[in-house]
Amino acid sequence: MIRLITENKRDYMELLLMGDEQEELVEGYLDRGELYVLEEEGEALAVCVITDEGEGTAELKNIAVSPKYRRKGLGSALLSEVEQICSERFERLTLGTGDSPLTVPFYESCGYVRTHIVPDYFTKNYDHPIIEAGVRLRDQICFEKRLRR
Repeated sequence: MIRLITENKRDYMELLLMGDEQEELVEGYLDRGELYVLEEEGEALAVCVITDEGEGTAELKNIAVSPKYRRKGLGSALLSEVEQICSERFERLTLGTGDSPLTVPFYESCGYVRTHIVPDYFTKNYDHPIIEAGVRLRDQICFEKRLRR
């Protein structure tokens, strides 16, 4: 079951920090964002945060799946459901991620298209090196998906 969390969002911080390791950045968008949680029997299996960026654009700021539930389709299921929810209010969903062999193919397989690169995003905005799948992240790869035609 996927539900919108409106109170006590920080209760999910441990899982949110798996999707974005810089707590200050998470704090910066958590209150203004919509937090969706995929739960089973009261346990949070996956989370994501969507923000309204104006002009028909929503941004996926964070998505994370609990380690013991990864590679089971939960991330794509949560993202697909949130896209449906967002399509009622937004024309497009954007996101930025590291140039990682884990995340880039995931978003491409979900129908996202690369739009641009933000050079040195991770080296400038994080207080420690971010390593994913053995790759040190430097640039942010930005994607977009049209929600309405």
